[in-house]
Amino acid sequence: MVSYAGSMPTLIEQGDAIKAAAPAVAAASNASRVAVLRDVAQALRANEDALLAANARDLDAYVDQGAGRDRLTLTSARIAGMAQALEEIADQPDPLGEILDADVRPNGLRVEKMRTPLGVIGVVYENRPNVTSDVAGLCVRSGNAAFLRGSSSAQRSNEAIVALWRDALDRHGLPSAAVTLVADTSHEAVVSFMQLTDVLDCLIPRGGPSLIAAMREHARVPYVLDGDGNCHVYVDAAANLTMAESIVINAKTSRPGVCNAAETLLVHADVAGQFLPQLASAMPQVALRGDAATCALVPSASLATEADYEQEFLDLILAVKVVASLDEAMAHVARFGTGHSEAIITDNEVAATTWVQRVDAAAVVVNASTRFIDGGELGLGGEVGISTQKLHARGPMGLKALTSLKWVVRGEGQVR
Repeated sequence: MVSYAGSMPTLIEQGDAIKAAAPAVAAASNASRVAVLRDVAQALRANEDALLAANARDLDAYVDQGAGRDRLTLTSARIAGMAQALEEIADQPDPLGEILDADVRPNGLRVEKMRTPLGVIGVVYENRPNVTSDVAGLCVRSGNAAFLRGSSSAQRSNEAIVALWRDALDRHGLPSAAVTLVADTSHEAVVSFMQLTDVLDCLIPRGGPSLIAAMREHARVPYVLDGDGNCHVYVDAAANLTMAESIVINAKTSRPGVCNAAETLLVHADVAGQFLPQLASAMPQVALRGDAATCALVPSASLATEADYEQEFLDLILAVKVVASLDEAMAHVARFGTGHSEAIITDNEVAATTWVQRVDAAAVVVNASTRFIDGGELGLGGEVGISTQKLHARGPMGLKALTSLKWVVRGEGQVR
């Protein structure tokens, strides 16, 4: 566990310490940053029992039995996954110092843009102690310091994980404050955290609508929104229905409490009569809420309201609508989608291309599950979040999304 000598530090004291630590991480060699990640990966495996014990105390105090409890829960498999994610991040090329857009001006000046760390990255997130390790790994690997504000419900788990990080940083000659967990778990501290203009260079929220609303209202530092995941799967008239069934089941049921799970199914009228009864029979554990056409085809479905099409259920519930065309499906996505991930199932290349070009989302998917929209699955090693806005990052945010650019101009005495 993270221990404090004397009284618990204030948010300002913690902020001052991490701000002072950030330059050392930015200056650390690639080998040093990689070594820290590999060290923590080993420590996660070696301290599995202690991590599970800390998590059990959090779970004992947690009353919710739904998706929130699943997010909070650590298991042996999830701890192993955390360790593996750090090793995969360590294997990624060093993003720092990468040169982009090199050019030589007519006067002989050599002009480049070079990747550099952002500085101190603040992350506010709910439950999900695995995020603690993933975010710390991405931040340190990209030369940044990680200032973490997890939920009070996961504080013991987060403290145990951060303690491993701080030990590893210290062993490799880097300031342990470079990975810091906010000690104050009060609501007031969250608002104050969002306003640390002298400390935070970038702020990333990972949570539900209330957290996003709070960020928009209170944040005074630049932020990247990891927004809602009201993800759609559209089964086109030209879809392979066996493939479509497999994809929809995976997108909805493999882990319903995450942002890349499907929440709405759109089905072309030409195949709805065959596909919807077949799908309902294949996943009886999922409650379907559909339009009148859906309810006529699947008697067990309940009639959907407009609110159902707007909702991120994060549960074994799926909104369904029968549409007359690809255009109607895209119009539904444009109205109700949150810009996260939108999938089409089709063997028609024209329909697939139209979907890719016209659907406005961080990720568009053709003939695959929305569950692949994840940094680890897309080759980033991990992610600090999935941005649903358009500046400065969009989609899964890996190492390069945690960097900025500086102009480097090299001359031989030129004057203007």
